[in-house]
Amino acid sequence: MTVKVKVEHVTKIFGPYPKAILEKVKSGGSKNEILAHTGHTIGVYDASFEVHAGETFVIMGLSGSGKSTLIRCLNLLNRPTDGNIYIDDENIVNYTKKELLALRKKKLAMVFQHFGLLPHRNVLRNVEYGLEVRGISKEERTKTAKTVLAGVGLEGWEDKKISELSGGMQQRVGLARALANDPDILLMDEPFSALDPLIRREMQYELLDIQAKLKKTIIFITHDVNEAFKIGDRVAVMKDGKIEQIGTPKELITNPQTQYIEEFIKDIDRSKVMQARNVMFKTSALVYLKDGPRVALKAMESNGISSVFVVSSERKLKGIVTIEDTIRAIKEDQPLEDILKNDFYTTGPDTYIQELIPMATDTKYPIAVTDENDKLLGIIVRVSVLSGLV
Repeated sequence: MTVKVKVEHVTKIFGPYPKAILEKVKSGGSKNEILAHTGHTIGVYDASFEVHAGETFVIMGLSGSGKSTLIRCLNLLNRPTDGNIYIDDENIVNYTKKELLALRKKKLAMVFQHFGLLPHRNVLRNVEYGLEVRGISKEERTKTAKTVLAGVGLEGWEDKKISELSGGMQQRVGLARALANDPDILLMDEPFSALDPLIRREMQYELLDIQAKLKKTIIFITHDVNEAFKIGDRVAVMKDGKIEQIGTPKELITNPQTQYIEEFIKDIDRSKVMQARNVMFKTSALVYLKDGPRVALKAMESNGISSVFVVSSERKLKGIVTIEDTIRAIKEDQPLEDILKNDFYTTGPDTYIQELIPMATDTKYPIAVTDENDKLLGIIVRVSVLSGLV
């Protein structure tokens, strides 16, 4: 995968003499000791990670962990005291003001917790703002802004005043304004934390839908572990300015590397984090439609099962056959397609276990996991759903 952002040993120290304090930090001084003895604050220490193109990379931690300081280093709102930041293999740490302005115009956009909208402009003109700064013609920026607003569910709201919008709608405007410039990288600093829980969930799903379409590189800050695990492809957990662990939600849950991570994930509702892709398994116990009942019977016998999924030559799911129907088909010389059943559940790989529980409780067959083209990716048996909660 292409590396879009690379952070190497980034440290940010706040205070009048950060470079002088750096050696004390490298010698092992703790955040509290440095603050007590020197009056300097360690915002981030020795942070390193890579973000792939099209990935949603979440940085999470409690208040004071350094997560917001770190994301502000990525667009040089905070100049790192030490370390390097590469965007498309180019080190931006020593950029001039002119170079930085060009970077922010063309490659980076930021969405803040507080929306930062311009109250004297209507919705459309707020979204147009970045394009206007870039000198884009009025006709083109209006067309772009309307398209982006439709994409975030605000079609028809172009002429409304910002004061007429709910908090969730205002955040959609902020997101649309960021997307209007078509940035390669979207930096999002706790964008949903000021919203009511219901609106927050809606915005999380909105972001997932947008990301599925646009495949932006997103670096997202949050203090909410459930939010992090819902939207993040990978998650970096911070504590006291340091990154404790980086991994997929599944890796963090199943293989916590420090006691802090164990405590952090202890109360997570795993049914809202683990997905079908995490509990499914690929099976060789399937047959092709052209194979016939005898092959299906042999597959069931060799795997010790009483039913088997049937797929086309392109591995598209066609149905399931049971051992009783298969034996009858052999006796009556029927093809497999005559005995196919479709009374089983199918799901996509991104479905959460929470949604699979009713299916697993109700079904007598495994749950089939398919992609958008009905290709069989794997199967889920009841025990996998239930064990995924532990």
